[in-house]
Amino acid sequence: MITLTVLYGTPDDVEKFDKHYTETHIPLARAVPGLDDAKVTRFLPGPDGAAPEYHLMAQLMFADADAMGAAMSTDEGLALVADTANLGITPTMLVGTTE
Repeated sequence: MITLTVLYGTPDDVEKFDKHYTETHIPLARAVPGLDDAKVTRFLPGPDGAAPEYHLMAQLMFADADAMGAAMSTDEGLALVADTANLGITPTMLVGTTE
């Protein structure tokens, strides 16, 4: 399995980001053909009370690298990538194998 992990720093307007992410971005992600699973983690303060380094993490799981490439090349995948600009934050993206 291949996982695309997307990390978002804390936006200037958390409420606006969360609204768009929940109402628009997540539905776009779930519409991507070939997506096996998707998870979203919203980070909390650490055990010492410190603010988290990231606001949110999305993990998109695909069967393999070819499936991920094919999925992200579809109209739905391209719409998801294009919508990232509407979030107002440039995310960090990581691709890796999941066991």
